[in-house]
Amino acid sequence: MVTFLPDRAGRLADVPSFTRAIGGAESNVACALAAAGHRAKWVGRVGRDGFGDHLVEAIGAYGVDVSAVRRDPHRPTGVYFRTATDRASDAHEVVYYRAGSAASAMSPQTVPYAGVADGRILHLSGITAALSAPCLALVRALTAPRAGRPLVSFDVNFRPGLWGDEAREGGRVLLELARGADLVFVGADEAEAAWGVGEPEGIRALLPEPAVLVVKRGGEGAVLFERRADAGPADSAGPADSAGPAALVDLVAHVPAPRVDVVAPVGAGDAFAAGFLSGTLRGLGAVARLRHGHLAAAAALTVPGDLAAPPRRARADRLAGLDDAAWGRLHLGPGWTGDDQEVRTP
Repeated sequence: MVTFLPDRAGRLADVPSFTRAIGGAESNVACALAAAGHRAKWVGRVGRDGFGDHLVEAIGAYGVDVSAVRRDPHRPTGVYFRTATDRASDAHEVVYYRAGSAASAMSPQTVPYAGVADGRILHLSGITAALSAPCLALVRALTAPRAGRPLVSFDVNFRPGLWGDEAREGGRVLLELARGADLVFVGADEAEAAWGVGEPEGIRALLPEPAVLVVKRGGEGAVLFERRADAGPADSAGPADSAGPAALVDLVAHVPAPRVDVVAPVGAGDAFAAGFLSGTLRGLGAVARLRHGHLAAAAALTVPGDLAAPPRRARADRLAGLDDAAWGRLHLGPGWTGDDQEVRTP
């Protein structure tokens, strides 16, 4: 969608002007991954209109492959307006104008599987599933078991307003979709709202199927559950060749979030996913992947819009490699990703 960001704080009724930007969970992740040096492709549908032109050009300018984007001559590009306040606050307002949009008409028929399965990771969002019945059918098709599919990453992104009166059913649907993914991102707050469970261990009990589950806890950090094969104790009784198959157990890692001087509390979830996926593509360990997620989120939190230039890879690797004490002292503010800025570690 095209996003209109308020030029000042206040109610939508009182904001006189807005700045045009781009928005959308999957496209945000694609842009952040491309900016971090990865090859990324965004697959979607926009209208054959000026806003559609802007989206394709702006997303492509990040280095994202937009060759699979289709233009709908009959439906418009979606837009939305929001206030500058935290989405979790009662003062936050967001107004979507995307009923009947080109994106809402996506379906298994309009988005062929071959066009989205040619990468190492396929990233999906629960927001797309909420747009329409055909969109839900598409996400169901992409999370269904299939031989040779890429690693399927799914960000739950539960937005009760998108589901309307069907919010309870929306929670059930998102749980079903998450169970079909290989890697799942979910906020503890949205899990509580969607499923009535907010503790990481309880969420993992609801979602035992994904090999990797990341539970985001805001300023408290994030918890990763990663299923690994465990052959049991090395000194277990009996000959080695009589042992049964290795049990599957969870590696659990928790990484606190660094302290951040927040400019705008939007875009952090998509940025976190991009940072974590970047670490996944690079084969990094559990703690490093979580730290790269936090650093990418901090980049987004310290700019006004949804998207931010990430720190250079060498710098991000240096920060992600700090010892626990130094990581705990990190304090990131506006401009911290620039090469001439120093990160405060008091």
